[in-house]
Amino acid sequence: MKAAILNSVPGQLEIEDIELDSPGPREVLVRVVAAGVCHSDLHFMEGLYPQECPAVLGHESAGVVEEVGSAVHHVKPGDHVITCLSAFCGHCEQCLSGHMSTCELKNEELVRQPGEPPRITRNGEPVEQFMHLSSFAEKMLIHEHALVKIDEAMPLDKASLIGCGVTTGLGAVFRTAKVQAGTTVVVIGCGGIGLAAVQGARIAGANKIIAVDTVGSKLELAQSLGATHVVNGADDDPVAAVKDITNGGVHYSFEAVGLKSTAEQAFKMLRRRGQATVIGLIPVGTMIEVHGADLLDEKMLTGSNMGSNQFRTDMPRYVEMYLDGRLKLDEMVSKTITLEEVNEGFADMKAGNVARSVILF
Repeated sequence: MKAAILNSVPGQLEIEDIELDSPGPREVLVRVVAAGVCHSDLHFMEGLYPQECPAVLGHESAGVVEEVGSAVHHVKPGDHVITCLSAFCGHCEQCLSGHMSTCELKNEELVRQPGEPPRITRNGEPVEQFMHLSSFAEKMLIHEHALVKIDEAMPLDKASLIGCGVTTGLGAVFRTAKVQAGTTVVVIGCGGIGLAAVQGARIAGANKIIAVDTVGSKLELAQSLGATHVVNGADDDPVAAVKDITNGGVHYSFEAVGLKSTAEQAFKMLRRRGQATVIGLIPVGTMIEVHGADLLDEKMLTGSNMGSNQFRTDMPRYVEMYLDGRLKLDEMVSKTITLEEVNEGFADMKAGNVARSVILF
């Protein structure tokens, strides 16, 4: 079967043949139908986050169950599923307190153990599984705690976006920050995650939703998805512009770029007792600076890991929002590509040409 493999860091993906083992007791074999091209993969390709090679990348996907292990009860062959990198053990302190996205034991318990054959091989040699998934491949072999069954009425190409970007953006609004109706919100960065955060703010009932980006077409898309105001950071000082629009600052800001500068801007845009949530993956080793005196105004700076999700319940709800017309996903798919075009998909992303490219198998 074909897969996109990262053989060196930094590097591009190479299309090669791999083999998958048979499902173990708690594992599921999934035929991948669609996989989104997410900026997080690019961070690992460029070496901003560490990654062992060779590895099959990809983590934003939806597909159909082909085979299940003997102890799997959540799904059966033929079920439609969304995968999630927030795989969870189910019994650590974080999981038992409802914070599965910060599970403490998944990297130890949800992988094949020493002495067991690897899930993925190439010419008999082990290949790293990325984020417990590796969805840039025709099939995935994953733990049952890395997927959720969904309504078969949901188009799988749109469902794939819920596997990461949409859940990350919506969850940051609904779960991390808990945005209240009638408040003011700014979202910095209008890629897939930022656009989902804009929609989350709209669904949550925010009064003013300000989208900030440096690409005019992305700002136009943000307006169509719910932004009430836009600021082009290439033309204006975004902090001054946001404070002017909101008469002093926002209740909630969301950084969806992953840069030191934009994270600091998100904090500077707050009014008293405001909350800044950093969604973007800021490179390892980067330090964020805030003005200490601003903490006297009880301003908050927090992170959000995959939208603080509880994906087994969250994702089916987001599917229902799409089917009901409240969550717009068709507009977020800028382009559909083949697996062989995956590097072109990342190039489009870096150039700012797309909101999301989706690989169709």
